[in-house]
Amino acid sequence: MDDLLTQIYKDFHIDNAIINYCNDIENSLKKRFEGIDKIAEYNQLKVLKAMQDNRVSDIHFAATTGYGYNDIGRETLEKVYADVFHTQSALVRPQLISGTHALSTALSGNLRPGDEILSPVGKPYDTLEGVIGINEAEKKEVSLNAGTGGTADSSRKIASGGLTGSLAEYGITYSQVDLLTDGTFNYKGIRRAMNERTRLVTIQRSKGYAARPTLSVKRIGELIRFIKEINPKVICMVDNCYGEFVEIAEPTDVGADLCVGSLIKNPGGGLAPIGGYIVGKEEYVENAAYRLTAPGLGREVGATLGVNSRLFQGLFLAPTVVSGALKGAVYAANIYEKLGFPVIPNASESRYDIIQAVTLGTPEGVIAFCKGIQAAAPVDSFVIPEPWAMPGYHCDVIMAAGTFVQGASIELSADAPLKPPYAVYFQGGLTWYHAKIGILMSVQKLYEANLILLK
Repeated sequence: MDDLLTQIYKDFHIDNAIINYCNDIENSLKKRFEGIDKIAEYNQLKVLKAMQDNRVSDIHFAATTGYGYNDIGRETLEKVYADVFHTQSALVRPQLISGTHALSTALSGNLRPGDEILSPVGKPYDTLEGVIGINEAEKKEVSLNAGTGGTADSSRKIASGGLTGSLAEYGITYSQVDLLTDGTFNYKGIRRAMNERTRLVTIQRSKGYAARPTLSVKRIGELIRFIKEINPKVICMVDNCYGEFVEIAEPTDVGADLCVGSLIKNPGGGLAPIGGYIVGKEEYVENAAYRLTAPGLGREVGATLGVNSRLFQGLFLAPTVVSGALKGAVYAANIYEKLGFPVIPNASESRYDIIQAVTLGTPEGVIAFCKGIQAAAPVDSFVIPEPWAMPGYHCDVIMAAGTFVQGASIELSADAPLKPPYAVYFQGGLTWYHAKIGILMSVQKLYEANLILLK
């Protein structure tokens, strides 16, 4: 069997030296992979129990059109999500087109003119800046005198204008406290940043394009407890993108009032063709529903157009799909760290999302890596990815993603802003074996470009 595997890898034009080098690393990860499988087993049973408790039947897969009144499949799916995340309520809709849209809906539904948002974990992901109305050219910075251990970046940043329809345009301001240099929370800065106008705290679990650690559920819980001690009425919202089913608990298990994500990432299991979710306390989910549709309509409308079966089945498969993506991330971290590249998380760290950052140091390295991921895709493997000016980003971005669902980052993909330190962000893989060959192909492309030496 080993000979057959070696031969088929040769069909993908992967050098024998790379196969041998990477096989040794894979063999060293067996115990680590067993731990990932245990978490997947727990989460699989959790999802199964939620589906059984809500008596999911094939009647729930029927399509609705038009207004979508009395869509029992939609209503049952939302009950399943509420049970999986242990929350009072859930909004799970194909009308939520992305994680950014779901976050925008949750924010807009629960904030009013005069309110302030606080991000205690630094700058949010690039696409959320337009939603908030952060304008880099015009924003004011007011020192918070963060105290011992603070940094120059621990400051209050107030949105002052932005895109049409942004929260800033409606008189909602934004305050930010960066993490300390060691990646811990700046509790003194957070306490100073909170004021009588602070209505909602947004906590981004994953790192985005920042060189900071992803937050574990435990750390998120500690942060929420601290915030609630200062003001128990503040809404704590977690951007859960890329983190679902990576641990046995979710942010809603440790006090999050709202948790938001995309169905074309982890919880869609690679089958959801579109959609997002908002789970949490009844009042806050209802407010988001009124923003998504219209006041007075809320969750009562929204046709599902025949996608319910894929949303149910995708959720059912999600724990196993996520485990494959996690193995791929751990594999990538170990390979590239051994090759001498800085990686976040490092090869031995615990994992709290599916993203692996690799700092390649040059634009040529980033482009070669992405070419390898694209060449391993089942769709558009013949396409050569190129950097381009994507909407919502501050510089050219290169993306490799030969996916069945456009932009689905639970599928094998990689992306990177073309700017120093030239780090690429790898994620996904519907199966461990696909994630594995994606990494092998990325190493091959770097090897062919004389950008690495095998040790």
